[in-house]
Amino acid sequence: MKAAVYYETGPPDVFRYEDVPDPVVYPGGVIVAIEAISIEGGDTLNRAGGEMTSTPHIVGYQCAGTIREVGEGVTDRSVGQRVVCTNLSGSHAELMAVPTILTWPVPDGADLIPVACVPVAFGTAHDCLFEFGHLQKGETVLVQAGAGGVGIAAIQLAKRAGATVLATASSADRLLTGSVASLAYRGRCITVGSAGRDPQPFDVGMLGMNNQSLTGVFLGAEIVTDRAQQMIASLIDDVAAGRLQVLVDSTYPLSEAAAAHAHLESRHAVGRVVLIP
Repeated sequence: MKAAVYYETGPPDVFRYEDVPDPVVYPGGVIVAIEAISIEGGDTLNRAGGEMTSTPHIVGYQCAGTIREVGEGVTDRSVGQRVVCTNLSGSHAELMAVPTILTWPVPDGADLIPVACVPVAFGTAHDCLFEFGHLQKGETVLVQAGAGGVGIAAIQLAKRAGATVLATASSADRLLTGSVASLAYRGRCITVGSAGRDPQPFDVGMLGMNNQSLTGVFLGAEIVTDRAQQMIASLIDDVAAGRLQVLVDSTYPLSEAAAAHAHLESRHAVGRVVLIP
C-alpha cells in the first residue's frame, strides 16, 4: 500500500510518500480501506517530535473508510461496512489495522469526509462541555480556539444545549491565565490539549476566592467506555443527518501530506484539513 511516512520527526517536509507492507488483520480487529483522513492536532505534534513506534512511521489518529477484512472473533463488523476509526497511529495510509472497539458504523448515504472528522473533535468537545464541564441551559461558555476542529464542535454543541457562546481565535487571549480570569463565580475552566505550547506556570490559589474549578480532559482515557462509545456514535449520526456540521477547510491527496500538515500548522485553516488516499 501507499502511505505518508517519515524516518525521523521534524517539520512537514520529513514526509515521504512510499510503498509499505499492507497491515495484517489480528483477532478482534479489522482492516479498513481508508477513504478520508482527518488530520488531528496530535498528528502534527507527533510528527514534529513524538514517539515513533516503527521505522518508517505512519502517523495518524483518525480516518474513515470501508472494511476490507475482519479478524478472528469479530462478529459486530463485516466486510464492506463503512466505518469511522481512531487509533494510536496509522491513518496516513491506504489501509489501517484497527481494533473493532475503535470503529463506529457510518449511516447509509453519509459523506465519509465530514464523518471522518467526528470522534476526536466532537467527542472531546462534548466531554469538555457536558461530562466534565456540566454545562446547563442558560449558562455562558467561552470557547478558546473557536476556529479549530474542537472549537467549532464546541460552539455548535453549546448553542444546541441552550448556552450563550463566546469564542476567541489565535491570540494571547488563549492563555490559561486569561481564561480563568474571565470565569464567573463558580465558573468551570476545562483545558484540553496544549497545541505544542510549553507549560505555563499557574497559581491554583486564584480559583479559591470564587469557588471556581479547573479540569483537564483527555478523551483517549474514556474512549472505550460504553458512555463514550455511545456518545460518539450519536455525534456521528448527528453529522450524517445534518444536525451538526463539520467545517472542512481543505482537502489534499495523501501524497501531499507535507503540504496539508504545513497548512494546518500555519493556523490559516478554519475547520478541518482532510487527506484523501
